Amino acid sequence: MKFNHIFKPWRTAGAALALAVSPAALADITCEVTYFNQWNSGYQANVEVTNSGSSVSNWSVSLNFDAAPQVTNSWNASLSTSGNSVSAGNIGWNGNLGDGQSTSFGFQGNSNGSLPTPVCVGDGGTGSSSSSSSSSSSSSSSSSSSSSSSSSSSSSSSSSSGGQCEELCKWYQDDPRPLCQNQDSGWGWENQQSCIGRTTCESQSGDGGVISSCTGSSSSSSSSSSSSSSSSSSSSSSSSSSSSSSSSSSSSSSSSTSGGGKFRVNASGNITKDGEIFPMHCGSWFGLEGRHEPADDDTNPGGAPMELYVGNTFYADNHDRDIQQTMDEITARGINVIRFPVVPQTLDPNDPQGTGDVLKNHESVRQDNSRQALEDFIVQADQNGLEVMLDVHACSNWIGWRAGRLDARPPYADADRDNYDFTREEYSCAASGNPDSVTNVDAYDTSAWLNTLRELAGLQAQLGVDNIIGIDIYNEPWDYTWAEWKSLTEQAYEAINEISPDMLIFVQGISANAGAQDGTPDSKTPVPHGEEFSNPNWGENLFEAGDDVPNVPKDRIVYSPHTYGPSVFVQRMFMDPNDPDCEGLEGDAAGDAGCAIVIDESVLRPGWDEHFGYLREQGYAVVVGEFGGHLNWPDGSSERDMDRWAHITDSPDQAWQTAFVNYMAEKNIEGCYWSINPESGDTGGLYEHAYHPTNNTGGWGEWLGFDETKWGLLDILWGN
Repeated sequence: MKFNHIFKPWRTAGAALALAVSPAALADITCEVTYFNQWNSGYQANVEVTNSGSSVSNWSVSLNFDAAPQVTNSWNASLSTSGNSVSAGNIGWNGNLGDGQSTSFGFQGNSNGSLPTPVCVGDGGTGSSSSSSSSSSSSSSSSSSSSSSSSSSSSSSSSSSGGQCEELCKWYQDDPRPLCQNQDSGWGWENQQSCIGRTTCESQSGDGGVISSCTGSSSSSSSSSSSSSSSSSSSSSSSSSSSSSSSSSSSSSSSSTSGGGKFRVNASGNITKDGEIFPMHCGSWFGLEGRHEPADDDTNPGGAPMELYVGNTFYADNHDRDIQQTMDEITARGINVIRFPVVPQTLDPNDPQGTGDVLKNHESVRQDNSRQALEDFIVQADQNGLEVMLDVHACSNWIGWRAGRLDARPPYADADRDNYDFTREEYSCAASGNPDSVTNVDAYDTSAWLNTLRELAGLQAQLGVDNIIGIDIYNEPWDYTWAEWKSLTEQAYEAINEISPDMLIFVQGISANAGAQDGTPDSKTPVPHGEEFSNPNWGENLFEAGDDVPNVPKDRIVYSPHTYGPSVFVQRMFMDPNDPDCEGLEGDAAGDAGCAIVIDESVLRPGWDEHFGYLREQGYAVVVGEFGGHLNWPDGSSERDMDRWAHITDSPDQAWQTAFVNYMAEKNIEGCYWSINPESGDTGGLYEHAYHPTNNTGGWGEWLGFDETKWGLLDILWGN
């Protein structure tokens, strides 16, 4: 897989520490450090531990730095720091290593602009039948303290002849979960499953807490083990390529039990925050996922800049607007959630499309890089009482909205558009199976995507905020079947839950066909979506979700379909029924035929019901991830639409948006308006724009006042 940064690993042969062990238990433990992510202020590293001798049940290694390290988080090992060294030991489930076997752990630290270069030294390990006593400062086995600050936790786990008892954690309304033996607070990962620290479990309100579970007749005895009160052992995956970012699980859980941001879905399908119903008054932010520069752009022709659009470009006359002004204005109008799209490259502070002259913001509001812009935005939103939904919007900023799948490859859906500059046929997210047109590959796959999700889930703890409501796991996965997307959804939940169990996962729908960009462009797989006439938009089709339910707790999943009117795509359901020549036409073909558009709510509602509305009736949370458009379409959208649809003068997109908002309000379905910013070419925004594709091309990026008609629609949706 391809990470943001890969550096040369440091590998040192195992050097025996001062251990008194029986000869049969001696082994050769070696370790290798590989950096797989770095940004201005920090880094993430993976350590692979390998045994080349006799089998061991416990191992420890030492990381020797040039200066005192600032390790902020770790996963799959217990760590302690002394001077310039970090000692790491297994955490129970990953202690057994036979000859030639390996395991791994990871850690994150502050770099202060300079990447540390530690030397990793392994010990001889200890066998299950031998006793040992260490005189070194390295960390001991899974029962050792993971930091200098530890607390004693008592667990009842002995058994008599008749049965066995164990302590579990009753976590709110959920089924009992394992109680951590090696960490006292937060969430952890032991014996290949997640667990909850004792103090975190006991801090719940209501009926939750530590319980005893017994099988048969048994007498339990109490045994004491030392467990860390730090957050050094996070609830992370056992995968050797875990890319969790600054996910201090104890910090996350602490905030949720002390009035922070624990999000759930209640039995009625309403989103809650700390047990109280939380209304989703949501708008999407355009930017940081990359947009497409025209081929004739002066500074970045054909580029894909990850700009944080704030309505203040360097070439504008006025430079007053900043993010704080926008947050003041949108919160005053009722928005409390911002859906924030990103791509994997957003997380790389050195990506050339996320820094430097390609960014058109005025220097007074220009960020150093896209990663810093993301982090600062989340913190500033938290300070303004705004929740943030992070959205993985594509596999690459170069490919953007057309991706449809994690490993998208050409030919893309817009390859044959006329009067269109952004087909991107030379870019691919697939490592193989690409056509000859591809000259640039941003390889992406399931493993890389899961690491992106872990990294996003870890931002809450890293930044010290509690306002990340959840993660929209992938934008418009229209090129998958439901079976494929269901499996990916389940993997996404596990990855996010490992890092932050307080977040929701937002799951979009698919489309009516799959497999167009899987390397076999000449064969497509039809996907069930109900009545054939009601064609779903990309991301809209959740027709199969009700009967083939993902293995995700109902209180953690939010279905998040996307649907649009003619401003984005002219569907066959929009054709004038009095014009038989236009029956079944859609898109450009309908425009070229001079077809009229009729928005009939009674025609559209059955499709919305089939595609996602029925899920709300089944008690699921449904938040439409994107809807919106140019109210005066085709005017103001694009030259190609204005030319092709010049015969349309009655604003059908406004009629569509009105019908859809009425439907959502009636069904108690919430939504995120696309978008707050007016830079979205096919929808515009909640702010008006000085730009016009024919009358004022120089006005790009200059914001005007609110589009009050759009805000009026949101008032209907929010019940104002």
